[in-house]
Parts: sequence; C-alpha cells; structure tokens
Amino acid sequence: PAGFALASVLGQHACLDEMDVHPAHARRGFGRALVRAVADGLRRQGLQSLNLTTFSHLPWNAPFYASLGFCHLDEADLSPALRAALEREAALGLRQRIAMRLAL
Repeated sequence: PAGFALASVLGQHACLDEMDVHPAHARRGFGRALVRAVADGLRRQGLQSLNLTTFSHLPWNAPFYASLGFCHLDEADLSPALRAALEREAALGLRQRIAMRLAL
C-alpha cells in the first residue's frame, strides 16, 4: 500500500485518527486523496464534521490540513472528545498539538 487513512465516528462527527503515506510515495497527492475520500464518505453518511489533532509546529502538518479546508479550533471551540484527545496526547508527552475541523 502507498498509504492509509483511519477515521472513527462519534455521533454526528468523525475524527481522522491517522493518515500516513509511505515516503516513497510522498508529494504525489496520495495524502490529499486519502483525506478527501474519507471526508466524501463521511459527508455521504450525513456527518457534520471531520476533526483531527496534529502538530502545530511542523510545516507539513497543520498547513497541509488547512489547505484542505480544515480550520484551527480555539479552546472554546473544542468538543469534549477533542479536548480529551489533546489531554491524552499531552499526557504521552506530545507537545505543540492543535485540533482542527473540516465542516462536511
């Protein structure tokens, strides 16, 4: 496989839990196609949003998702599930993490 995407559903919202493209296939549009395919499938199911957490300081993470229409969420905009995800990541030592949302 060149890459994969894994999403989970909670109510009317989904979370992009993981998306990876093998380095040998990088910069060919596979990641963009994977995220779009996930979003399209969730949209057809009637879900409201696709959410994710990512690193804010790496130039290929948050800017990539922003180019696909994801918006950075402020603390006040976090759902309980996203807040919990960021807290779990912080407890694991992951820093400079943000939540982002794509309206479907």
